[in-house]
Amino acid sequence: MRTVNRLDRAYMNARVEYFDSLSNYVIISDCHRGDGGLSDEFTKNQNVYLYALYYYYKNGFTYVEAGDGDELWEHPKFKVIKDAHYDVYNRIKEFYDAGRYILLYGNHNIYFQDPKYVKKNLFTYYHDYQGESTDFLQGIKAYEGLVLKSRENNQEILVVHGHQGDFSNDQLWRLSMLSLKYFWRRLHAFGFQNPASPIKNLNKQHKIEKNCNKWIAKRKKMLICGHTHRYKYPKTEELPYFNTGCCIYPTSMSCIEITGGKIQIVRWRVIPNETGLLHIERHVIRGPGEIRKFDMRG
Repeated sequence: MRTVNRLDRAYMNARVEYFDSLSNYVIISDCHRGDGGLSDEFTKNQNVYLYALYYYYKNGFTYVEAGDGDELWEHPKFKVIKDAHYDVYNRIKEFYDAGRYILLYGNHNIYFQDPKYVKKNLFTYYHDYQGESTDFLQGIKAYEGLVLKSRENNQEILVVHGHQGDFSNDQLWRLSMLSLKYFWRRLHAFGFQNPASPIKNLNKQHKIEKNCNKWIAKRKKMLICGHTHRYKYPKTEELPYFNTGCCIYPTSMSCIEITGGKIQIVRWRVIPNETGLLHIERHVIRGPGEIRKFDMRG
């Protein structure tokens, strides 16, 4: 019931966006952008991510970052991350300036739930070389949840990070953060994984999904999450639980697209063509499916 209550809170306090068959949304989570060092898993897919954002910006998508975009547990000074991934944040700013960027916080960037932290770190950016501050994401607000509501039939989709179904990374996030920051961070650089993380723990992943499905069954709504790093598109007999996957797979990233009244999971990756030249490919791996077919209201 704790997960149901947590998701209810996220739903009640969520930003509401109306969509229809002409709307385009891309939902990306778990970039875990770090300082560019050995423990920064985002760096290996940064070019893929940049190309994907270029595609989505050019094609009129609204970018929803569904939590854990920035690895603030390891690097609470956001400027360290911003300096390491300057090109990435320039592209994010393009979305924001166009009114097409929505920021949700997860457990690893939960500092964004504090408006003072957001104002201090995201409104402006101090450029060391130029010696002055410039506008960055001026006036931005971070949310725990987003409700996408259909203009056609009022069907609702709740988008959250997904840590609400994970006790150690939600209610006990401070303890998990301290263990990562002062112990697992150093081992992380050599490939060791924190056992409190759901990333390579199948039992934990299934438990989180089970907890989220309880909310779906009770509230009769679609749910889109990240957090587990395991993409998920429901089978015909399953409840409408979707998961974006993440941006830190060994050779690819995945995300969810909502476009033309349909939903699908896509993978972006670098692969060679028939002549051996590397190029970035977008590939649909699950879906598309009509969103209305996931309406549980009867």
